[in-house]
Order: sequence, then structure tokens, then C-alpha cells
Amino acid sequence: MAEFGMHEAKTNLSRLVERAMAGEEVVLTRRGKRAVRLVPEAETNNFALLRGVWEGKVEIREDFDELPDDIADAFGIR
Repeated sequence: MAEFGMHEAKTNLSRLVERAMAGEEVVLTRRGKRAVRLVPEAETNNFALLRGVWEGKVEIREDFDELPDDIADAFGIR
């Protein structure tokens, strides 16, 4: 575990982030007391990660958002 004061952390933030991302425990102190711990952000499985995955593999037809007449009639739309 490595501890760094606020002034040193401000001066070397990029290096401290790299160390934390490499798995080292990095703690920032304020007035000699432990204040925060730098930890890597966990990757999330959110929808944004899928952007572009289906590009070129899926074709959306021109009539995609049009309801067939029988379904439109069933909903009273036409």
C-alpha cells in the first residue's frame, strides 16, 4: 500500500492513477490521516458498450415501423 499527501497527489495524479489501475492500493491522505483510496472503475456491461456491434450485420427495412392492416385495425388505429 502506498500513501500520498494531497499536494503530492495533485502533482502526480496521472502516475497514481496508473499505479491504481495496475492493481496497487493507493491511498491519499489529508493532514496525515487517510482520506480516500484510488481504485479502478469496474467495467460495466451497459448498452453503450454494444454500440456498433451489429453495424453491417443487420438491415432495417423501409416498412419497419408500419403496422400491418390487420393489427392496426385490431388496435383501432385505422
